Amino acid sequence: MSGDIVYDKFHFRHDSKWSGRLGPAEGGGLLLCVACVIEMIESDDIAVVRKSFALSGISGVLKCSPGAMRELLRQDHRVGLRLTASLLVGFCEFRTSHRVFCHPEMFRTVVDSDTLQKVGQVLIQLLAELQGDLSHRFVLDEIHKQLRDQLGGKSFLPTFSFLGSLIEAVPDAAHSLVTQYVPMLDHLCSALLHPDDGLKASVLTVWLRLHEAAQGAAVQALPAVLRDRVCVLLLQTLSNASSPPLIHSCVGLLWVLLKQGEAVSVLMDGPGAQHSAGGSQGGQKPSQNQEQQSPDRCPLPLILKKLLLSGDETLQTASAKCIAAALVHSAGRGSAAFIEADIPEFLFDRLAATGNEVLLWSVYSCLLLLTEDGLFFSQCHSVYGIDSLVRSLKEALRLTTLEVPKQGLLLLTEILERQPSSVHLFSSGAGFAAASEAVAAGVSSSCLLVATQAAAAAAALFRLNHQPRPVQYREMEAVIEAATRRFSELPLPARAHRRSSGSLRRSEASVHASRPEEFLLSALLSFEAACRLAEECASDPLLKENSFTAPSQVGPTEDTLESLSGCLLRCCDSVWIPTVLRMCEGEPNPQVLQNFYAVLSSQFALLPSLTPVFASKLASSGFYRLALEHKGLLCAGNRNPGLNASCSGFLQKLSVCLLSQPDQASGACQQDAEEAEALLLYNLPSLCYRPCDWPALLREAPGPQLCEYKGPRATQYCLLSVLHLAHRHGDRPLSDQTVFSSVAWLLRSVQEQGDCAPPRSVLRSALYLLAAAQDKSPDLDEASLNCVSKAMSSCQNFSSLYFHHPALLFLVWRYPELADKFGSTVLELWLIKAGERTAVQAGSADGRQDPVTDAETEELLSLIKKHPTATLTLLKAVCAGEALLAGRALAALEALLSRPRDYDDDLSARLKSASLQALQRLSVDNVGPGVGQGQQVVPGVDSLPLVLKLLCATQASDLSSSSSFSRMDGVDFKLLYHGPSERQLEPGGGRAAAPPPEEKHRRSLAGRLRMLQALLDADFLSAVVCVSSGPGLVGPKPLGAQDGALYPLGSRGAQCLSAAISGLLLQRHELLLNASVNCLGSLLAFLQRKSPCTARYVSCQPWSRFLLRCLLDSGESCLLHPVTLRVIALLLKHGSTAVPLEPDVLGVIEAAERRGLKQLSSDAAQALGLLLSQVLSGAMHPPPTDEHRQRVRIVLEALQASARSPNPTSNILRVGDVFLCVSDFVLK
Repeated sequence: MSGDIVYDKFHFRHDSKWSGRLGPAEGGGLLLCVACVIEMIESDDIAVVRKSFALSGISGVLKCSPGAMRELLRQDHRVGLRLTASLLVGFCEFRTSHRVFCHPEMFRTVVDSDTLQKVGQVLIQLLAELQGDLSHRFVLDEIHKQLRDQLGGKSFLPTFSFLGSLIEAVPDAAHSLVTQYVPMLDHLCSALLHPDDGLKASVLTVWLRLHEAAQGAAVQALPAVLRDRVCVLLLQTLSNASSPPLIHSCVGLLWVLLKQGEAVSVLMDGPGAQHSAGGSQGGQKPSQNQEQQSPDRCPLPLILKKLLLSGDETLQTASAKCIAAALVHSAGRGSAAFIEADIPEFLFDRLAATGNEVLLWSVYSCLLLLTEDGLFFSQCHSVYGIDSLVRSLKEALRLTTLEVPKQGLLLLTEILERQPSSVHLFSSGAGFAAASEAVAAGVSSSCLLVATQAAAAAAALFRLNHQPRPVQYREMEAVIEAATRRFSELPLPARAHRRSSGSLRRSEASVHASRPEEFLLSALLSFEAACRLAEECASDPLLKENSFTAPSQVGPTEDTLESLSGCLLRCCDSVWIPTVLRMCEGEPNPQVLQNFYAVLSSQFALLPSLTPVFASKLASSGFYRLALEHKGLLCAGNRNPGLNASCSGFLQKLSVCLLSQPDQASGACQQDAEEAEALLLYNLPSLCYRPCDWPALLREAPGPQLCEYKGPRATQYCLLSVLHLAHRHGDRPLSDQTVFSSVAWLLRSVQEQGDCAPPRSVLRSALYLLAAAQDKSPDLDEASLNCVSKAMSSCQNFSSLYFHHPALLFLVWRYPELADKFGSTVLELWLIKAGERTAVQAGSADGRQDPVTDAETEELLSLIKKHPTATLTLLKAVCAGEALLAGRALAALEALLSRPRDYDDDLSARLKSASLQALQRLSVDNVGPGVGQGQQVVPGVDSLPLVLKLLCATQASDLSSSSSFSRMDGVDFKLLYHGPSERQLEPGGGRAAAPPPEEKHRRSLAGRLRMLQALLDADFLSAVVCVSSGPGLVGPKPLGAQDGALYPLGSRGAQCLSAAISGLLLQRHELLLNASVNCLGSLLAFLQRKSPCTARYVSCQPWSRFLLRCLLDSGESCLLHPVTLRVIALLLKHGSTAVPLEPDVLGVIEAAERRGLKQLSSDAAQALGLLLSQVLSGAMHPPPTDEHRQRVRIVLEALQASARSPNPTSNILRVGDVFLCVSDFVLK
């Protein structure tokens, strides 16, 4: 016999059809004769070594050439059965033989064992090859006979091992065994009572293979009695097992049985619960008695706990798996038994003592099932094990198997969520810090599944009942920052994956796409939980203050709620918002959006000081349009009610925040804000329309409106309010033309149906939208314009509808009908609000307040350029408005006149003419008392200097003439000074029979001027008078050179005082004339000492020229009045160019000559002498000619020759019955 499996002694008589070359083709294969194999196995004369060689050859053929042997034996099935029987007989002989060779015992055992194993291996290979019921049933019959005839005995160990291998290799054998060989299974149960551990281990292996065959399908046909008996015997065996192989075999079968719900109840009840564990065979009484005598002292929880205490991690893992399997099928009753046995405590101990991945995962899974029972928490197992769990999580996050930390984080999440609020998990800040650190590490994991579960754990961790004292705000901040970093690393949405990788299968793409969304959703929930926690802590003074913080922590690293809130707001603004928007592009996820808007809503409660800025940024970034689009896309038709509520809540909070801001531009009052808030609260949920459907919604005529915030039109009003807020912040969901026409249509529809006027807040919103959208829209037709006008008139006071925006100015003045009704009011409100806004913007650094800002001035000038008639309204405000309004109107007109090239050439002339007429009316009218302490402002008192200042501005703007003062002699100025005689000055005094209140006011004013004169003479330095600067006198700090030199008066204060004194001089009241000219002299002297350039500027300004013309053109009596002459002398003394020699000085000389020098009063003669002395001293610019100098000298000499003592009554001030000499009031 060579390498072929042929025996020459027998082969010659065998038919060739039973021979063939089988095996790998490379070597030509082996020549195999089936008949030779059968005869060799059955012959007692063939040595065991030769038989073993033949068996090895057959095994090799069966492995290398599957199907070849089956084809050879298919010629006659009897040959296959003969070969099977021969192998089976040989197997049994080898199993029972003890005298094969006369070799030492040890060698004989090895040879018998190897040959026996080889026979069994070939037999199993052959049965698997044949795949026929006849073959394996024949084998099962033979085994059953042996078990029935020879009870017990260690010699059956190979048989049981062979049976287990057969069931594993031939699944049909398992089905046959449980359906047709139940008595043989009974024998298997009885074998478990044998004292030999090896034999019991092999029997358990058979049962394990039987339960695993065909994925457990075969064991479904097993009789319940037999199944229960196996369970009972297994528990007995496991409780008494001492050898590791037997224990492992028991645990393996136990785990399989625990996967079956029917077996779990038996295993949980224990052996004592079985009323009878007897088999079906009458000859098994000893075995039955042995089973019945087993005490019920080893219930399953105690057995498994013993395994947990073993030092073998494999057994510990198996024990945890068994506990988990039992809990899956026994729910409440099973978990209670395990908890009562303190299994959770031992499981937590295993977590703290191992780094084995499989064991960790098994323990996590087991504890996860135990947390479903409230007993787990009531017995404080969670408090006992939380530290061990956190430590194990830190180790698990370093493992390569990512499923382990995911399972651990899931366990942590469940414990945090189910822990009763009355029992705190973290007794100290260190425990919470460790948990936060583990969660932060999990969120930072590269695996999205782990990060997602860690984010869920963070959401549960951020509960108020889990916070220690002091609250660890810094640790929570670290978790949020970790989630934020991971948040920004999310991959692109699903469609980006599909575009970038065309070979990616659709299922793979969907899996990769869902993972980022799952993390997104989980992270949003954790962020929302953190915001909710911050809000809850803010409402608790103790938590907000965090008063238990250790002194060592005070400083930059202090745990503060403000720091956490700032972190949340900062992260949301910079990372979370853009990331969510990027992830939700194209195909938004309703659940993600629902939580996203909930997060946005929670931001409004974090830091009230930063909320207005955050709200404005959201509104200007298009969030009104975004939220409304999501509502229309995903919530119409009552879909996604959760998302609808979340979006509506966000829009409500955003709107309320914007409405509650102290914005001067909006013009809204608290009542309007509450009105709009109620309207939005009731109607935002029903506003589920796409932007393309908004115009149709606004054009509907739903029916009469019975309530301001409820009813058919309430949804339309709600949309108007939202559009108004969006437009105010630059978000324009619709085109301007669409908005303009839709709003006009709505207002017209409301009036045509006879509905009540919309609420005031809605009217303001409609007016704002009309104004903001008018530029690119056609003019309103007559009907629509009338409806708009009626709507604007529906409020008793238009100021309640006003909002500070240039578009409103242009809307009102665009239509003459509106300008007639509201033009004056809207301009006045514009000027007032502009000043208020400037005062707020200027702040308190220097107190400076400009009348109108540059931008608002430009808007007003643009309006005047487009609608010139608005200048008359401004002039009316100057003349008849209150002081504040008049001053701002004057500032606007001065700004207009400062740039005449931008407007019509006749604008200055028209304005000058209108100003002169107004000034004439003010001169003719009987002016009431001025501004006195404790007195009301009477229109006209402060208007006169303002109108005069405006005339100066008009004159200064007229640069087309070679002589800027030539037009002063025109008809308008002659009319101006043609006033009633009662206004003219007499040498002896002012008007007679002046009303006592007016006279009292003038006396008080004269006294103040004298006091101001004394302070100017003393350079505002006095030991008895405290002088301080006003908010509009000096410039911003640090002060400039001029303001510093003139402090506390300042350059601007000097100009204002000069204008005020000139205005008093023009009123021509004797008592005020002397006080005014004295004060003017002291002012110019003060300016000359402190800032000569300012003194020259004041004396040379056009206002001074205008003052002189007013005095000189008022008749001869006024021309030669001492005050007039002193004013000219003062101006010449300080280098004024506003006093020409001709006609002013020569006109004075001629008037004096006509009257006669001797007829002049002493005061007039003295004043004229001072004037002429100034002319001769070279103060004139240009200087006089020699002829003129000679004439002036002659007149001066004549005056000196006829000099008289001054009038002593000129310096006498009468106050009631008391006469005072003003010269006595001098500061030295």
